[in-house]
Amino acid sequence: MKSYRPPSPFFQLIHLSIFILILIGCQEKLDLTAIPKGDDGQVFAIDTKDSEIPYLVIDTQGASIPYEPGVPAQLKIYENKKLVQTQRIDIEFRGKTSFRLSDKKGFNFETIDASGEGVDVSFFGMPAEEDWRLIGQVVNKSNGYIWDQSMLYNYIGYELSRSIGKYASRGVFVELEVNGEYQGVYYFCEKLKRDSQRIDIKSLNATSTNLTGGYILTIDKVSIGDAGIGKPLSYFYNNWDDDARYTEQNSFRSQYDIFKNKITFPPFHPPYHQNQHLETYFLYEYPKDRNITEAQKSYIAQYMYDFETALITDDFDKGERTYADFINIETFVDYFIINELCRNVDAYRLSTYLVKDRNEKLSMGPVWDMNIGFDETDRIPINDWVINYNSYVAQDAWMMPFWWNRLLEDPEFRKVLKIRWMNFRSGVLSNSRLTQLVENASQYLQSNGAVARNYEKWNIPGARPYDQAIEELKSYLMERANWMDSEIGNF
Repeated sequence: MKSYRPPSPFFQLIHLSIFILILIGCQEKLDLTAIPKGDDGQVFAIDTKDSEIPYLVIDTQGASIPYEPGVPAQLKIYENKKLVQTQRIDIEFRGKTSFRLSDKKGFNFETIDASGEGVDVSFFGMPAEEDWRLIGQVVNKSNGYIWDQSMLYNYIGYELSRSIGKYASRGVFVELEVNGEYQGVYYFCEKLKRDSQRIDIKSLNATSTNLTGGYILTIDKVSIGDAGIGKPLSYFYNNWDDDARYTEQNSFRSQYDIFKNKITFPPFHPPYHQNQHLETYFLYEYPKDRNITEAQKSYIAQYMYDFETALITDDFDKGERTYADFINIETFVDYFIINELCRNVDAYRLSTYLVKDRNEKLSMGPVWDMNIGFDETDRIPINDWVINYNSYVAQDAWMMPFWWNRLLEDPEFRKVLKIRWMNFRSGVLSNSRLTQLVENASQYLQSNGAVARNYEKWNIPGARPYDQAIEELKSYLMERANWMDSEIGNF
């Protein structure tokens, strides 16, 4: 019998190579490599496993995303890795301070047709429109901070506003991939604009003879608009002066300063001049500054002047409150309630919407932009009103208008506020409902793995564990609501 002789090293290497090739072939055939894909073959930047959270893939076909105007792209929406919607869009970056500070950028996009024209489209059952927002929290890796570690602030604020019967931007949580790179958890929501299903007011154009409405004004930083077209993306990282570049075309100024005094110096000085902290500007949101007529400008400016004059001069001790002829008090009360509960330090003085419909009074809202609020901010104590901002921050470029402390001097305004607050606290704003809102949303993100995926992408060393952030958010809401119970109960 011949003795066994093992193959030479050369033949062993050949056998091993053949085995590896066969194995690779089997893996490709059986897809054992587990590359995450949609059912249409789209390869995902990250494996969302069995997540129920919608996964969005945006592809600009190699084009860089600008600040403005947008570039064409394709949007695909997957649910449980199944393609449920494909849409052409026009996408651009969004935000002012958040754009400059955050590594996790936000986006505006418009739905377009094959020719590039805007077209109304419905997403996730929301009413069809063409303007949408993708908002993520601010993450600054180089300086090691996150605003809104819960990723819930905007969602909670808007849900609370809707719960008391006011319109707020509808939206859903999604996970986002842009040009092959995973971006994390975002809030996909409606842009605030005039629309029968959003801010529902009458149209106003150059041929309108009834000047009473509708108008949408904002108290905010200036959007650069058409002046930004053609500027390189690098420009927008340092264009802080543009935030305060108020002009006769884009805005008008209150005739009163933050102390209720008549302003004697002219408006529209250069950005950040020494008296800017005294001023409040009203930006034209609708009609846009390029469309609003001089007659319409004159009407709405006079209306605001008459309202502010009445608010200042009314003698509440004598029962005078002619200011109520100009405003829908309930909307002011509700705006106050939501923004104070959320301790939104940008409210009233930034990201603030005012609406005047045709033949109607001025209304406050909708609420917007809650990313610096709740337990995040340290500018306002948990046991004081946000409207007292001026007592804590000296000469910010955007200070608190005089309206709110003056309104609280009116016993009738306080009475309405007390009635509505107590009614809400016994129902939609009860401690149990507030807690449930936070728990349900955070559990949805956690149980689907989105929190872990987001913070694997946007890890900040030393940041609080997510569970701790949620517990602190719930504790904040209980403490804030209970403090408001005490304060408003004494009105």
